[in-house]
Amino acid sequence: MSESSARTSTRERDEELTERETEHEATEACPECGGDVVTDAEHGETVCEDCGLVVEEDEIDHGPEWRAFDSAEKDRKSRVGAPTTNMMHDKGLSTNIGWQNKDAYGRSLSSEQRQKMQRLRTWNERFRTRDSKERNLKQALGEIDRMASALGLPQNVRETASVIYRRALKDDLLPGRSIEGVATSALYAAARMAGNPRSLDEMSRVSRVEKMELTRTYRYIVRELSLEVQPADPENYLPRFVSDLGLSEETQRQARDLIEGARQAGMLSGKSPVGLAAAAVYAAALLTNEKVTQSQVSDVADISEVTIRNRYKELLEAEDIPA
Repeated sequence: MSESSARTSTRERDEELTERETEHEATEACPECGGDVVTDAEHGETVCEDCGLVVEEDEIDHGPEWRAFDSAEKDRKSRVGAPTTNMMHDKGLSTNIGWQNKDAYGRSLSSEQRQKMQRLRTWNERFRTRDSKERNLKQALGEIDRMASALGLPQNVRETASVIYRRALKDDLLPGRSIEGVATSALYAAARMAGNPRSLDEMSRVSRVEKMELTRTYRYIVRELSLEVQPADPENYLPRFVSDLGLSEETQRQARDLIEGARQAGMLSGKSPVGLAAAAVYAAALLTNEKVTQSQVSDVADISEVTIRNRYKELLEAEDIPA
């Protein structure tokens, strides 16, 4: 092919690409009125929101060809695997042999087949972790999932904690510290970052490390990874305390008002957010004529009754309410 022919061919390809891009950009706005267009997946059409002009029709549906009317039917008909997740050391990409001793038709396996499947499970678990770092990660992520379940933390907190631990492992921050300590610190930081905090006492109760070690490791992880963890807001504890005590929505609103009044008076600085939240719930319950004792609030918030009494008086003083 001559040089002039090659240049012509290249120019034609460029013109074709430009033409396609122009057509694509043209569909972003209505050719009739210039309004925004939306895709109606149910009818396979692209329609203008303003004038109703059908810009494109008979579009290809890239979704599944089957229908499902509930989540169980959707899982049964789907032909793809589970989504990747940071909560598994291999991100869920490896094969896992089920624990049920049944074949594809639901029939029980013979004793010889059960022994064979057990050996396969054992070797499969061994092959899923290639080195010490993966074994470390597998143990830590299991700990995070266990503690999050005990504390009732949602999925997004678990995922964030798993990412924090992976970063700590990648940056070689574990030498000299226990796996459980770093895993607990990662979960504590993730809960605070997600606005669903738990107190240090609650964390140490479900963890296998002491409160002092947890505090020290948490500060180290936050500093080394430059995590942006805001100070815990007392209002974030209110929904859980109110729910555990079986109090009303009115009490929760009153507790929020008390905390807001204390914030405007500059009384939150240097105070434990858990203590402030517990005292606000107790004071709000009394103001709304709901029956709750300091002992009950103390058990739910896991703090002393003395702290509740002290914060309770301060909150009422900020609102000029006689104690």
